[in-house]
Amino acid sequence: DAKNRLITDYIDQRKYTKACETLDNGFEDAFQYTVIGKGHNRLKSTNLLERLNQEVRRREKIIRIFPNRASANRLIGAVLMDTHDEWLSSTRKYIKFNQ
Repeated sequence: DAKNRLITDYIDQRKYTKACETLDNGFEDAFQYTVIGKGHNRLKSTNLLERLNQEVRRREKIIRIFPNRASANRLIGAVLMDTHDEWLSSTRKYIKFNQ
């Protein structure tokens, strides 16, 4: 296979040794999405999660200082519940959940 051939060709070259070890150690994890069923024909974007993190940060900046950890968790929980409700009622195809 191509991965093993690449590693065999370059592992003995000093400047590629670490890269080859990283490739060998992380290959299965990096390409796991290709072997779990045929439901995923392409790698999905993390844009929704990035936007969710931005919304949490935006609200956190308004409050600035939380009196305790529980209040921060409540804020994050409120953002997550609002987003969950929006996603459930969304007409966007990429957000549809199997219910």
